[in-house]
Amino acid sequence: MDEILIVGGGIGGLTLALELARRGIAYRVFEAAPEMRPVGVGVNLLPHSTRILAALGLEPELARAAVETAESHFYNRFGQLIYKEPLGRRADVDWPQFSIHRADLQAALLQRAQNVELDRQCTGFAQDDKGVTLSFADGSSVSGAAAIGCDGIHSAIRRQLHPGDGEPRYSGVNMWRGVTRWPAFLGGATMVRAGWLATGKMVIYPIRRYGDGTQLVNWVFEIETPEHQPWDWNREARVEDFFAHVAGWTFDWLDIPAMLRATDTVLEYPMVDKDPLARWTFGRVTLLGDAAHPMVPRGSNGAGQAILDAHALADCLAGEGDPAAALAAYEAVRLGPTTDVVLENRHNPPDAILREVYERTGDRPFARIEDVIGHAELREISERYKRVAGYDRDSLKRKEATT
Repeated sequence: MDEILIVGGGIGGLTLALELARRGIAYRVFEAAPEMRPVGVGVNLLPHSTRILAALGLEPELARAAVETAESHFYNRFGQLIYKEPLGRRADVDWPQFSIHRADLQAALLQRAQNVELDRQCTGFAQDDKGVTLSFADGSSVSGAAAIGCDGIHSAIRRQLHPGDGEPRYSGVNMWRGVTRWPAFLGGATMVRAGWLATGKMVIYPIRRYGDGTQLVNWVFEIETPEHQPWDWNREARVEDFFAHVAGWTFDWLDIPAMLRATDTVLEYPMVDKDPLARWTFGRVTLLGDAAHPMVPRGSNGAGQAILDAHALADCLAGEGDPAAALAAYEAVRLGPTTDVVLENRHNPPDAILREVYERTGDRPFARIEDVIGHAELREISERYKRVAGYDRDSLKRKEATT
């Protein structure tokens, strides 16, 4: 088989490169950025994706760079504990959940990937029954057996395949993100979700450890609002833009206002996705990751689904002699499950737990959480999302049995 052309050197594109190399399939990666810079903030790697990265030999390196997340805690905006559960290996599965800086994850992938070409902005493609030719902004072109669009939510490949696709869909929730070096809290390996979108919600978790007992803490503030700027991952903002909503969130487990004031750089962007596509694959061209199924980041699952895509696509390419047939088989495996995740992230992600308590209490403190909602119902909300996303214990055990 001739080379597989990968458009985009993000998490999905680089994982695909390593998966292809593992199977002896030639590839080239074309990244639009002129250099790989340490951009972004935190990302969670759920057990279904760390399983794949471990098979690529990356687990030791990720474990050194990341925090192995042990628990998830849910609080209302008054600092009262609603629900907690173990995560990763603490939840009796065979793979960890890693919380990691996106730059550290990308560096780990990039260090192992070969044939990555920078400053190569793809503008489109042409194909026939013999192959695909990519065109680039500098006027050059490259041909190969198939092309995989891993170039994100503003994908040039997706735009050509679906010219009427339109702009990203705003969810009605705006978001601010940052990282702060801060003393460890709640045991140093806990993901916190607190509050609710109507009045403001925080997601907080550590992504790096330091020798002095501090950690690099990733935080996200989200709130429902009709106001937002056009989508841009790198728009700088200020803590003051939203601080009034969390000024009183000083709890015995974390002084959130003090942590926010210690943040150097804040990024703002709206939570957006796109409606699921009916198809990704046209002959020898297909989509992967955010180019295929951009989702609102409410389930810690965007990077994970791209990693699952890459694994499935590489399996199909290794098992089919005809690239077009392989891409069609990949779509048949992954389009349905990712569509389910996109829709679940809109309506019932894990933080639906917070919504239920907010609505049932009328946004007031409670005397006992058991008087508001039972533990079994809380657990079922969490487990339902895991089943849809494919990282519940039973799904992971089945995958292990078939490996």
